[in-house]
Parts: sequence; structure tokens; C-alpha cells
Amino acid sequence: KTIMPLPNFIIIGATKSGTTSLYNYLQQHPAIYMSPTKETNFFAYENQTINFQWWGPPPTTTLNSITDLETYKRQFANVREETAIGEASPYYLYNQTAALRIHHHIPQAQLIAILRHPIDRAYSNFLHLIRDGREPHQEFGRALAEEPERMKQNWAWDYFYQDMGFYYSQLKRYYDLFPSKQIKVFLYDELQKNPNQLLAEISGFLQIPLSTSIDTRFHDNISGYPKSKTLQRFIDQPNQLKPIIRNILPLSARQYIATLLRKKNLYKPTMSNALQQKLMQAYSKDLLLLQDLIQQDLSSWFSRL
Repeated sequence: KTIMPLPNFIIIGATKSGTTSLYNYLQQHPAIYMSPTKETNFFAYENQTINFQWWGPPPTTTLNSITDLETYKRQFANVREETAIGEASPYYLYNQTAALRIHHHIPQAQLIAILRHPIDRAYSNFLHLIRDGREPHQEFGRALAEEPERMKQNWAWDYFYQDMGFYYSQLKRYYDLFPSKQIKVFLYDELQKNPNQLLAEISGFLQIPLSTSIDTRFHDNISGYPKSKTLQRFIDQPNQLKPIIRNILPLSARQYIATLLRKKNLYKPTMSNALQQKLMQAYSKDLLLLQDLIQQDLSSWFSRL
């Protein structure tokens, strides 16, 4: 019987911070094997029954999570020559038990986190659910006001727009369990400005050769208010045309077209200054602690005050 490996590195989050783009870039590296399911969520939900509240269409990435070890191991059954074996489940950062579970199963794992300004992350998260028809309120302020109630009622985590941005306490769980040399924290701005540089740093961290053949032109998972809900459903949900398109066009062409259509169809109104100030006050203490924890200068993030 073949022994199936477990991953030796994991992208742990944060959500709406470029993890889908990063997953797609790393998949192209010849020395890296990424799990075919992008968000397995195994270490968040091991041996659990998933039972959340939500509004609108179901949160498929959550409901399709892998909850048992054998099924999880099968994600890595096709590893051949690759030396870096990974997966990306951005809920791992927020989930309270993922760090413990990862440490239990793979204590030597190398962990990659990518953090986006918590205000931008929260708003992008809200727009993502608006785009998918999963948020009842069209105004961000109203959705934020309902967050405490939603948390009490056990809504899916995607709805915790503000709470998911308190990175210090989330990352500290990892720093308490793993040596800091096993943890690499990037900022979303780095991915936006120079993805190739970020990929070079990841290659160094994972001790694999640099690959020059990674196409970093596509940014996945763009969010916003859809101008046409019908077009948005066509882009994002399964339909009869998609298998035909898949047979005709290579992946890169499909990604390019989907990105173009999303950009044309989605618009992103700016958040009010008052709301930004309110959120910044909520986050300022956490950001000071985070800066010390990750030993990185976050002064550009504080400029929102």
C-alpha cells in the first residue's frame, strides 16, 4: 500500500488577501505540489459536523470541506518528484483550533500567511458576499452592525468582516506553537506590487529552486457590486456552457477572460471616511501588537488614522 504524504507547507490565510492568486502561482512551480482542492479546511474542521447559518446560496467551500484524515491524505496521493507539498486554506488563520491540529499532525510544517490591511480585507470580504448574492444588506455599515448578532447565531465565518481582521491574536496561536523560523508572513501589498519577488522569497523559504515560468498576470477572486447579476452567475457558478469552454480553451485563456469579465461587471464604491475611522480605532491596538509579533513595519497601515 502506498504511503500518502501529508503537506510540508501550508498557506494559512488570511481570507481575501490574495491566497487564491498565490495558490494558482505556486501550482505552476515544477518543485511544488498543491492539493487539487484549494480549500480543504481539514485542520479547521477535523472530525466535525459543519453546521452554520448563512443567507442566500450556501457557502460551498465551507460545506465541501474535508473532515477526515484519510480523505485529506488522498489529496496528496499524486505527489511524484515534488519536494514542496502544500495546500491553502485561508480559514486556518481565523480558526481557533487549526494551529493545534496542524502542530499535532505536521509539527515541522512551514507556514505562510499573507495579511491585507484589515479594513480593506473586511470590505473586500463584504463585496465578495455581495457579488455572490450571500449578503442581505447592500450597505457595509449595516452588515457590520449585525456582526455581533451573527456571531452569536453561529453564522459562517465569512460574515465576521471585522473580527477576521484581528490578526495578532490569530497569528499568536501559531507563534506559540511553532518556531518563528517555520513561519513566513507577507503583506498583500507585496503580492500586488511585485508577485515575482514574493515568489522568490517563498522559494527561498521552502528551499526550492526559483522558477522563471510562473505566469503572475492574473489576480483571482475580484469582488464588487455586480452591474449584471446574470453575467456574474455565469462567471462564478456551474452551467452547461462551462464544460464546452473548458474543452476548447486552455486554462490561461479561461482565467484571462474571466478576469476581464469580472473587472467589467464589478464596481467597488469607496467606503465612507467615518466607517474607516471607526474600524481603524477598533484595529489600532491589535496592529501595534501585530507589528511587534511579526517584526515588520506596518506604518503604512497606520496612515489611515
